[in-house]
Amino acid sequence: MKPSIRLQEETKMSSTKLPRRAAMMRLAGAASAAAAAWACGGDTPTSPSATTTTTTGTTDAAGTGTVSTNGQCATTPSETAGPFPSTVSIIRSDIRENRQGVPLSLAIKVVNVNSGCAPVTGANVEIWHCDVAGNYSEYGSQTTQTYLRGIQTTDASGEVTFTTIYPGWYQGRATHIHIEVKIDSRSVKVTQIAFPESINNTVYASGVYASRGANPMSNLSDDIFRDSLASELVTPAGDPSSGYSASCQVGIAV
Repeated sequence: MKPSIRLQEETKMSSTKLPRRAAMMRLAGAASAAAAAWACGGDTPTSPSATTTTTTGTTDAAGTGTVSTNGQCATTPSETAGPFPSTVSIIRSDIRENRQGVPLSLAIKVVNVNSGCAPVTGANVEIWHCDVAGNYSEYGSQTTQTYLRGIQTTDASGEVTFTTIYPGWYQGRATHIHIEVKIDSRSVKVTQIAFPESINNTVYASGVYASRGANPMSNLSDDIFRDSLASELVTPAGDPSSGYSASCQVGIAV
């Protein structure tokens, strides 16, 4: 079975590598302007924005979907942690392990909207996402695996970079990557990023993705993204042959 997006927070294991969250997710079903220059995009990271305001975005020239409107210095929308937060802390930038897929370099910049979007240094940024088959490590049949999850600490520019693969998909969710930002072991932002369906479809028609085909769930039909897609959309640059690079700003209020 694939992960459900309806999950409940319960106890979470602690780790000796880095202070971890006090609560752990249990499956409800198995795997179910500095800132203006940083709008979630391709080569130059940029900022997701709007917390509680519904954002509809605009439609691109080809009429293929929502265009990211994340140029403002504003707080990134908070989202459910969903499936499936790490049970241990793994500090690394290359999170691929043995997972096959199109390479993706993801740069994330953390800024403080209460200080004019000044960079936040020393924050721990964790990402996690599913593999080509729609599976998450550490859960279900993958409990001994730790692929496609890791933590990096922001530098003087508030930035971290992860080397991963383009995420796969599972039934009921649009394609996405989870992000959590912690400062002094305290979670200050949990969010998710989405990807343009035109790029999703190109990737999912190639290589190891092709046997599963396109994700039937669109971004605007997804419960997480439908009211905030323009604020959480990244636009990778590249192609399935050479890989993609994407960047995103996460605005927090501290």
